[in-house]
Amino acid sequence: MAQLFFDICAIVHLSALGLLSLYGLHRIWLVTAWWRKRRTAPMPAPPLPERLPMVTVQLPIFNERFVAERLVDAAARLDWPADRLEIQVLDDSTDDTSDIVALSVSRWRERGVLVSHVRRPHRKGFKAGALAEGLKAARGEYVAVFDADFTPAPDFLRQTVPHFADPGVGMVQARWGFRNAEHSWLTGVQALLLGPHFAIEHQVRFSRGLFFNFNGTAGVWRREAIETAGGWQPDTVTEDLDLSYRAQLRGWRFVYLSHYVVPSELPVTLAAFRGQQQRWAKGSVQTARKILPKVLRQSLPLAVKGEALAHLLANFGWLLGALVFLTLYPAVVSRVGVGPWQLLRLDLPLFLSTTAAILCYFFLFLRGEGTRGSLGRLAILPMISIGLAPSIAFSVVRGVFSRGGFFERTPKFGIVGRASLPLQSIRYRQKNLPYLLLNLFLLCYSILPLTFAWQRGTWYALPLFVIFPAGFLMVVLQEAREACARLRG
Repeated sequence: MAQLFFDICAIVHLSALGLLSLYGLHRIWLVTAWWRKRRTAPMPAPPLPERLPMVTVQLPIFNERFVAERLVDAAARLDWPADRLEIQVLDDSTDDTSDIVALSVSRWRERGVLVSHVRRPHRKGFKAGALAEGLKAARGEYVAVFDADFTPAPDFLRQTVPHFADPGVGMVQARWGFRNAEHSWLTGVQALLLGPHFAIEHQVRFSRGLFFNFNGTAGVWRREAIETAGGWQPDTVTEDLDLSYRAQLRGWRFVYLSHYVVPSELPVTLAAFRGQQQRWAKGSVQTARKILPKVLRQSLPLAVKGEALAHLLANFGWLLGALVFLTLYPAVVSRVGVGPWQLLRLDLPLFLSTTAAILCYFFLFLRGEGTRGSLGRLAILPMISIGLAPSIAFSVVRGVFSRGGFFERTPKFGIVGRASLPLQSIRYRQKNLPYLLLNLFLLCYSILPLTFAWQRGTWYALPLFVIFPAGFLMVVLQEAREACARLRG
């Protein structure tokens, strides 16, 4: 019976690796397509119309006391005629953020800026609900959206709105920048993880006429595109991804401005980073359940359908990664009688098409972007991904079986560069304790295959197996550091 269990685990292990290899090969296709075009000159913006259109700028915020004033200031400084610009601060806050916003709004009103402070007595629909509520009263033909940690430059509208000269364009997305990528090893790894999404994925999808998504901020919508697509809907926790696909299924085309960057802030704690990734993973799976059947039924080019599948199902990689780890030890035990050359015939191709392919993807991104001094982040990336995979995998499963859910905001603190943040200022939440205990257990479990290989003298496997305990140890130490600092505060 034990041998049967081990054999089943070996089958699950190899199957998960096989599916992950498809993800790795897709990354290679993306980076290859991007590499060939990376030096292409950016698309020139059409000239501004003689009479500038009315634009509504929506600023959805919830308990953002550290960055709310900066956000309102940046929106008010947009270079656009005062009678053609409307700003809505969609404030669902329950702390003193509302007082800060009220003072900032009052100050800009006195200077002649048309800005309103929109308060709701509830958080129904969360961000999607706030955006939909604001849209009811909005006067703009176009709607720009900025999350609390973004600071658009004054020329943002002049760089984006001209692209709507094409009546088929429904949304224009700018690229995210990261003002605190150098804050810590954690923010550095996040910048590396997110960078290719904007530099490679969006650019390749846009240039090839494939579907890509509004990122929830730093973009402008044609109001008609929002309305004809069914508006903001709260039945997923990634309302931006959901609306993007619905709009493109209605025939609207999107424009991506890879050369135009809007600064943002990366989460500065592991708990916040994990929460953000869990929401994105859960929401993308919810969107896939809702949207993919429509994509596959509609008369679309095969390339569009294929890329939509790869895009919307990409977060299943976290679940597959967790399965690979959890079945590693029984799979090693099950295959103990297999010779090294027989192992290499199967394991080497799987390794090259998974781990090696994904690392190659990020390495070529660093080379293509001219980023130096980031190889240390590249070495850390697989370890932190392994350490986070089980907890994010739970969110993938929840996305399969649930609709909507609680929208947990990602805390922002106005961090720039290497500025320090006292962790004592962050309130400790008991919900983070189970993750620490889970990762302690998984750290102990991850030592089993390493010990087994050491005892049997399978030296060639040790470098790969050591990555697993290293990843969980890194996560556990960071979790413990944050928990202790919060409790002391």
